[in-house]
Amino acid sequence: MKETKGHIFSISRDNAPVAGCTISKELVNEDQYQVFYFSLAAGTDISPEIYRQAKVLYVADGTLTVHWLGEEHNLVAGQAIIAPPSVPVGMKSRDGAVYTELTVEEEFLMNIDAGKIFSLAGLVPYQDGKIINRDIIQSPKVKFVVMSFGAGTGLSEHAAPGEALIFALEGKAVIRYEGEDHEIKAGENFAFAKNGRHAITADGPFKMALLLTLE
Repeated sequence: MKETKGHIFSISRDNAPVAGCTISKELVNEDQYQVFYFSLAAGTDISPEIYRQAKVLYVADGTLTVHWLGEEHNLVAGQAIIAPPSVPVGMKSRDGAVYTELTVEEEFLMNIDAGKIFSLAGLVPYQDGKIINRDIIQSPKVKFVVMSFGAGTGLSEHAAPGEALIFALEGKAVIRYEGEDHEIKAGENFAFAKNGRHAITADGPFKMALLLTLE
């Protein structure tokens, strides 16, 4: 994963649109899945293209219109949509947008219907004293899950066999990474290296999405 590990960052801030331009940044490009950041300046677009895999599009900032087969789907920050495979899918933005695109085989999508706009944070409720997980993608190579943490709950220190990317969706938490604490809040991100030791403690109710590569 082509992202700096071990510090707080913001996908939206670090990939701000450039006037008149569309920008892409590759994070992962494997046969079974791909992950890119995209930035669209106000009034720009990406022409419709056909892909054999489905796309999960998550908007970090701005407004994004995703369109296929004559239908337009208008997303704002915090919302996501699954675009279907094998049809021409295009993107455009009236005001500018920054979004993450995750491409996977449709068979690995779970619990979400293609073509419906949804809020990542809205996929899981809070429950006092509990951590709730909901898988969105489960494949042999990558997992994407949304999690909610009741106030004060957390994950004890552990390490994962692959790399990971956190999207903080609501609230605040403390990430301990390789013995150092980092305070993260909604709209920010954090990346773990393979086998990086980490723990998470919610500072009040907290929701996040987790992209995990699997070896």
